Amino acid sequence: MKAERHVVVVGAGVGGLMAALILAGSGLRVTLLERAATPGGKMRQRFDQGLAMDAGPTVFTLKRIFEEAFASVGLDFDACAPSRRASVLARHAWDDRGRFDLFADLDRSADEVARFFSKADADGFRRFAADSARVWRTLERSFVRAPAPRFSSLVRGAGLSGLSDLLATRPFQTLWNALGDYFPDPRLRQLFGRYATYCGSSPFQCPATLMLVAHVEQDGVWMIDGGMHRLAQTLAEQAAAKGACVRYGAHVERITTSRSGAQVELASGEVLTADAVIYNGDVSALGQGLLGDAVRKAAPATAPEKRSLSAITWTLAARTRDFPLVRHNVFFSQDYSSEFDAVRRGGLIDDPTVYVCAQDRGDDDDVRDSPERLLMLVNAPATGDRRALSHEELATCAARTMDRLTACGLRLENEPTALQATAPQDFEALFPATGGALYGRASHGWAASFQRPGMRSKAPRLYLAGGSVHPGPGVPMAALSGWTAANCVMADLASMRLSPVMGTRGGISTPSTRTASTA
Repeated sequence: MKAERHVVVVGAGVGGLMAALILAGSGLRVTLLERAATPGGKMRQRFDQGLAMDAGPTVFTLKRIFEEAFASVGLDFDACAPSRRASVLARHAWDDRGRFDLFADLDRSADEVARFFSKADADGFRRFAADSARVWRTLERSFVRAPAPRFSSLVRGAGLSGLSDLLATRPFQTLWNALGDYFPDPRLRQLFGRYATYCGSSPFQCPATLMLVAHVEQDGVWMIDGGMHRLAQTLAEQAAAKGACVRYGAHVERITTSRSGAQVELASGEVLTADAVIYNGDVSALGQGLLGDAVRKAAPATAPEKRSLSAITWTLAARTRDFPLVRHNVFFSQDYSSEFDAVRRGGLIDDPTVYVCAQDRGDDDDVRDSPERLLMLVNAPATGDRRALSHEELATCAARTMDRLTACGLRLENEPTALQATAPQDFEALFPATGGALYGRASHGWAASFQRPGMRSKAPRLYLAGGSVHPGPGVPMAALSGWTAANCVMADLASMRLSPVMGTRGGISTPSTRTASTA
């Protein structure tokens, strides 16, 4: 393919970063536009007491997707982004009477299930692990890595011999009900039901197919040296090294496409001409016309009632007491269904399940005398475009969050009133047209996954990437969407006869314009 072909990537979230790397590494001229001052999108960073903290995704799985993508452009992912594998996947507590760990070693986890719960639950855990692995194997090639989420293609790809495997994914049964077939103890249903929230969904409404998330974690959880935001920086650096022009502070105001080419207009008035555009932002921004009328019909906006979960998060540096934290920790509420009922009604949760990432820890749970970097998260409704939570509501939520941690034996030195929250209205400001939804469309109902847009939009020359499109949310899925979108662009451009667009390649620039994240 001719090197003069020009592709503009809008949004330096992980999908856009991966797309830029693949395209530039394949010899195309690439301009990556991000209106924030740094790369990452939701994989963002905040500062507290002078400490840099991950304030977005914290769990890194499916490392092999990154290894394969980097290898396709002649790079060694491990050399670019050193990491280490966690032996403890997560630590869990329901009260202050004990804690339960899941391990990378499946046999060790089964023994821990038998110790903490029962032998029947341990037997169920082994069956669940085997079935979740089968679901992943069934869907990985025929669905997850496909450029578009078509049910007909999935069935044709499976063939008659694979229909039993497709039915074994349990698309017509809810995850919560399916978990009852494996686990007598309701706490384990709560633990594995929480994996639905990785897709911003409720275990009471999403299909049992999402049990595959459990296998993805069991397959390996990795800790990136320097944190998750460092991964975004690495992607940006490697894309620039391959020749991509990475521009921060570049606010895209309008995208126009036709069968003969595309234009991207910045808020500054600058217009870039391209052979193709990859949009790495929530598709609702397109559907709501935020990128102009020409691409309004490129992908539909997500209806408010179809949105995924939002969240309230806090980053802080604090001394911890009494509970031995590891990297990933979950403190469960006493009534899981009431949490999702509250969110469905658009309200805050009285007794929230709390996720705590202790960024300075690995498998080490030693007592720390100095403050450590923490990210705390509770689920919230994606109503940030309709109603801003008040200071009093956020303070109440922080107090309830602290109450849950205390009930499970963890104590922090900070007072709840001192915590600075990122709420749904803040996520809406960062990611417009979402209401603060962090995962695009919720995966509720058997057909939800097939309703996400594929990489080829309905507008000519416009391609899609990111967590709101197929194959879905999460760092590896968004990265895979960017890789697949880049491959679609290259395949389509190779089949076209175009007059190439000329310009300058390479480097990173930071013009002084608006700085709110695009993707």
